[in-house]
Amino acid sequence: MPNKNSAKKALRQSIKRAAANKEIKLAYKQAVKAAKKAIDAKEEGVNTKIQFAQKKLDKAAKNGVIKKNTASRKLSRLMKKAEKATK
Repeated sequence: MPNKNSAKKALRQSIKRAAANKEIKLAYKQAVKAAKKAIDAKEEGVNTKIQFAQKKLDKAAKNGVIKKNTASRKLSRLMKKAEKATK
């Protein structure tokens, strides 16, 4: 437990930021998972789920939860899977 006020504040901030990051990470993971599931099941509206996943990945990258290249790689693999499923 921190003793100094600045250390107490830093702890509060880190807890708050970790919670926000966790929420963003969960959102993009769920979106990607839903898109993959829709691709595998060949559901209607796959494109909207992919767009939603892209939006969540971009937002996570923008906020620094994941790196830009990581978001790009995940989206690229998702699109590749979608293309393969349509053929």
